Amino acid sequence: MSDFRITYTGWNPPEQKLREALCTLGNGYVSTRGAAEERCADEHNYPGTYLAGGYNRAKTEISGNIVENEDLVNFPNWLFLSFRPEHGEWLNLDLFTVLDYTQTLDMQHGLLLRSFKVEDGDGRRTSIESRRLVSMEHMHMAAIEWRLTPENWSGQIELRSALDGTVVNGGVDRYSDLEKLHLDPVCTEAIDDESILLKVKCRQSDLAVSLAASTRITEAAGQTDVTRETHEREKYIDQLLRFSVEEGGSYHIEKIVAIYSSRDRACAESSLEARKAVSRTGGFRELLSMQEAAYRKLWHRADITSTAGERHQQLLRLHIFHVLQTVSPNTIGLDVGVPARGWHGEAYRGHIFWDELFIFPFLNLRFPEISRSLLMYRYYRLDEARFAAEEAGYKGAMYPWQSGSNGREETQVLHLNPESGRWNPDITHLQRHVNSAIAYNIWNYYQATEDQLFLSYFGAEMFCEIAAFWGSKVEYNEERDRYEIHSVVGPDEYHTAYPDAEEGGLNNNAYTNVMAAWVLQKALLILDMIEESRRNELLTERSINDEQLALWKEASKKMFIPINEEGIIEQFEGYEQLKEFPWEEYREKYNDIMRLDRILESEGDTPNNYKASKQADVLMLFYLFNDDELRDIFTTLGYSFSVEMITRNIAYYRKRTSHGSTLSRLVFSWVLLKHDKQQSWQDFETLLSSDFEDIQGGTTHEGIHLGAMAGSLDLIQRNYAGLEVCEDVLWLKPDIPVHIDELFMRVQYRRHWISITISSKSIRVSFEEGWSNTVNIGVIDRVHEFRHGEEKEFPISR
Repeated sequence: MSDFRITYTGWNPPEQKLREALCTLGNGYVSTRGAAEERCADEHNYPGTYLAGGYNRAKTEISGNIVENEDLVNFPNWLFLSFRPEHGEWLNLDLFTVLDYTQTLDMQHGLLLRSFKVEDGDGRRTSIESRRLVSMEHMHMAAIEWRLTPENWSGQIELRSALDGTVVNGGVDRYSDLEKLHLDPVCTEAIDDESILLKVKCRQSDLAVSLAASTRITEAAGQTDVTRETHEREKYIDQLLRFSVEEGGSYHIEKIVAIYSSRDRACAESSLEARKAVSRTGGFRELLSMQEAAYRKLWHRADITSTAGERHQQLLRLHIFHVLQTVSPNTIGLDVGVPARGWHGEAYRGHIFWDELFIFPFLNLRFPEISRSLLMYRYYRLDEARFAAEEAGYKGAMYPWQSGSNGREETQVLHLNPESGRWNPDITHLQRHVNSAIAYNIWNYYQATEDQLFLSYFGAEMFCEIAAFWGSKVEYNEERDRYEIHSVVGPDEYHTAYPDAEEGGLNNNAYTNVMAAWVLQKALLILDMIEESRRNELLTERSINDEQLALWKEASKKMFIPINEEGIIEQFEGYEQLKEFPWEEYREKYNDIMRLDRILESEGDTPNNYKASKQADVLMLFYLFNDDELRDIFTTLGYSFSVEMITRNIAYYRKRTSHGSTLSRLVFSWVLLKHDKQQSWQDFETLLSSDFEDIQGGTTHEGIHLGAMAGSLDLIQRNYAGLEVCEDVLWLKPDIPVHIDELFMRVQYRRHWISITISSKSIRVSFEEGWSNTVNIGVIDRVHEFRHGEEKEFPISR
């Protein structure tokens, strides 16, 4: 099925790192980039392997300052597998003549396939068929299978299979001045004739990781006697296999690898577990059979089909695939978050941002148990968020903009601009709206699942602590009789301070203020929803008194929102006083101005001086809430609201946005659907191809943009299909573009599995199975009760 495959033809070294990121295989526990097995890290190749939540901290002196960063660690390379004819050159596609090369990502089965034929300097031609998997069924296992054929030669061959712990963090050029070495040696060992072991540990976090690898010849043309040598040095071990090959013969080679860490569940010691696993695991075919079964289950839940064309279907499935490489059923209970760039590379150091906001909606309706586990990552770091709030002089919990191992603020103090080569202060940690994003995720997880136990205990506690933070952060303006929020940075990120200001931060960012008011409103509602005994426990334990609750209620109704006379919601107070930006001049001068902040800084200027945004900020409100919800929010706050107001704000900010983030196209496509369908579709097409075509000019190879990928799927389910949970009803109010004749998806709503097919003429809904015999589903404007196994079809018109 071609729409389950991404195929590259030809060996193209400059494109290799992009292919590696897009061909990453993972299982929610470990991920390995789609690098060539025979290559080590160099200009065009970077075989990174990452554990979910596998962090280490390191210090570096930058511009006279000691800065500490917590990085997602590049763990030992288990891939290495190469060959050479006796006395010949080791396999190197850059030096050999490549007669044929194809690389295929088989998303249906979670495989990376390579097929190539090379000719060395002595004219010997060899073909290799390679298959690779990272097991979804057994999360500690990975494997490679080679079928090697000497096409015009016979003789002795040498095969090298290695575990290489000498790797460093070198996957992001702009981090090159920072400390790269994270691993210390523990031991290497030849376990038996076929198996080797490598154990390393992180230098600061002491996270120990053990890899065991077994390499064997499973099929051969004729009798094959194999001799082996083991070579060991610090953080490195390999086996050299020698055997005879015959011209035209086929030789099957398997490398089975087990990967364990010191923090794994039911783990006595990581090297013991790795030895045990590699000795008990069968061959590649056994792992492959289990892999195929595991992926059948995943695709049954996760697949979305669209008739917009083969390319669209391929890219939709590519996005689904990479969500599942990052988080899967194996993620449950791991105490990890979901990183903005996946476990696919070292960009953003593997940190957890607000991107959960764009990822959870897809998971909530298919894998709610994964969403719950990811929310628990935030709960387990609640004490650290409380400490951060207290240190800053606030109540409640103040979650970090960037989170890693323990929930402290991981945003870098200094940030390199690759355009100018200068290190500049980074104050984006002032994006306190991340607190509201976490609260939003809690509420929408509950809406999709009705998980009352989670909401009553974990969710309510986090929600109330976030509300307590906002209650202590607001400042009352007596003249306005309004509450305000000062010294923050909004989602835009270009604007971090007022022009020529010595201190960072902005006042009354509209998005931040509206979200804070929403959090306060919902916190009070949740306290009314949960059991009275739990409410009393929570208020007593967290010292939340009646005075605070009264403040929450008042601030939720009297939050200041900067809106001008034309109904334009100012991005922040004072935005209207900024200069207009000369967009056409800069487009002509630089062509690509998506990263306008870097361009201006290199010229000695700053976006703080202009009405120029990196990505959607105010428009995020129209993304997160429907028209009725926004009307309720604004009405509660004492402001008028109309659909025309949305139209004016879209037009206003559309002219003033550079789309320097992949998330920007997502939000603009979403909000434009009702107002400019053609532009909305163009933005959707750009979003779909943003990583595949690396539209940001060299960022995807450092790690995919998971928020944009998952967001494209959410756009289809909640925007095109019109899926919405409201008042105990799953609503369907489709608005599919003319480019799509039919959509199909399967969703899980409050423990009921429902399949949905939407065409230009009808909506077909089937209640497949669930924990109760009936479920309420709203179609367009009417609620229908479905019984178990019932299917109904409803006519619609575009």
